[in-house]
Amino acid sequence: MSSSNQQSVTVIGLGPMGQAMAGAFLDRGYDVTVWNRTASRAADLVARGAVLAPNAAEALAANELVILSLTDYDAMYATLEPAAAALSGRTLVNLSSDTPDKARAAARWAAERGAVQLTGGVTVPPAGIGQAESSTFYSGPRAVFDQHRPALEVITGRTDHRGEDPGLAALMYQIGMVMFWTSMLSYWQAVVLADANGLTAADILPHAVETANSLPGFFSFYAERIDAGRHLGDVDRLAMGKASVEHVLHTNADAGVDTTLPAAVVELFRRGMDAGHAADSFSTLVEVMKKAEA
Repeated sequence: MSSSNQQSVTVIGLGPMGQAMAGAFLDRGYDVTVWNRTASRAADLVARGAVLAPNAAEALAANELVILSLTDYDAMYATLEPAAAALSGRTLVNLSSDTPDKARAAARWAAERGAVQLTGGVTVPPAGIGQAESSTFYSGPRAVFDQHRPALEVITGRTDHRGEDPGLAALMYQIGMVMFWTSMLSYWQAVVLADANGLTAADILPHAVETANSLPGFFSFYAERIDAGRHLGDVDRLAMGKASVEHVLHTNADAGVDTTLPAAVVELFRRGMDAGHAADSFSTLVEVMKKAEA
């Protein structure tokens, strides 16, 4: 029998993120039911007052609000399909990472079984769960989001509903991941280049931080121009940028370090040049990278 208590929740998936979420609910006085394929991961939570369900079906049956923190949507299907009879009437807050299209397909799958999905994209690591300044993107039925907002604000203090389309939260999450992983790789590239020249990560840290802190200004400057389709070469030119990124590539090659990342950057600039954009801003690479017209 599911609980009608607004202070009750089920958390399925107890990796570091799921454990942090279940812990945050316990800290706020919620009745928490948990389930994980490896039951031993629930031990600390059970010691704090959580109830370990014997299987996924009983975890679903325990509460109307169900938080899913799984590796991806394939893991969700593997977990929930055997328990599909218990899905009716449930709100699934799916915080698993995957693509927007898979989020949309999962929302349809849930609806066919009498459940409703809210897609979520958490923008912080486990240490940020339960913090007022942390945030999560959500998408799906607005009325369902509003109904469960107090519980969602336990996970992260800031909740950003992006629209009814269940894929939008996943899209916003992946946009952040595009920037995060590529930016961190660029930092690793800088670290190995420094190392090849006798410098440590600590030696270059102030310069790396200063460079990273300059990026928001560039984001703001180019956003309006990009949205307007204006790639004027009045501030920068692609040809100048190509020379610069080639210098970056050659510096790494001369140091004998891996050049996969800088070579990929040079290739994009070369494609822009081949498309005739030498005198345009390097923001014109946005047009080069867009999906080809059908």
